Amino acid sequence: MPVAPRRLILNLLLGARDRTLSARDAVAACALLSIHESSTRVALARLTAAGLLAASGRGCYTLGPAAQALADDVSAWRNPAPPVRGWNGDWIAVHAGALGRSDRVALRARERAFSLLGLAEFERGLYLRPDNLVDGVSALRERLARLVPDTGLNVFVARGFDPGRDAAARALWDGQALNERYRTQARTLDDWDAGPLSVETAAREAFTLGNQAIHERVFDPLLPAPLVDTDARDAFFSAVRRFDVAGQAIWQTFLSGVRERPPLSRARPAPTLETTS
Repeated sequence: MPVAPRRLILNLLLGARDRTLSARDAVAACALLSIHESSTRVALARLTAAGLLAASGRGCYTLGPAAQALADDVSAWRNPAPPVRGWNGDWIAVHAGALGRSDRVALRARERAFSLLGLAEFERGLYLRPDNLVDGVSALRERLARLVPDTGLNVFVARGFDPGRDAAARALWDGQALNERYRTQARTLDDWDAGPLSVETAAREAFTLGNQAIHERVFDPLLPAPLVDTDARDAFFSAVRRFDVAGQAIWQTFLSGVRERPPLSRARPAPTLETTS
């Protein structure tokens, strides 16, 4: 599927060790994925206007204030040990029933935050997740406040469900599907070989595979056993970290080659893969 330049630019910034990106690198990266230069520059301007990017020098960008909280939260996926503990059967509950649904922007931000934190809707306006996160309900409350501030969400621990409701809560996630995805994705990442590929093809494939895997890692609900196979999940997480290291090296090689070429005229169309090889 085509990649939106906005998403690619933000992903490149989130992955960069120094959290900076030049316009030239952004144009080259987008061109590699068939995104025209004009679309890339429009995306840079709109991201800056929205506060998601900020100019850090002539033709250079860093994450803006509107993206910092999400970036800090998302970047935690690189930690070797997921922030989970044993589960005693309690639930973390978030009640959002008093909040309106007419503000579509606010609603999308709230739903993205709930998904990022592994919360699933149990009843209208009531969201649950197992209480197995390190530091428990207080940590989740703080993360929610950073991601969707000033919403007045009610966050608390729920326990003592009757057997029917407890079974319904456990069924909010398809554990079998998650387990199969862990195993399949780990095999795909570990079996991928950049050796026979050109640097352009390797960079494109590394982004496609890595972007999907990292997205699934970031939005994984971090469920406890017996809801999922935690060994399969941890093996997938390890595969994602290994792939990310290899993919970052490939992209640095690609971008280093871009920087060694003379700048292209703004009047010319964005380079194709054939003209950049």
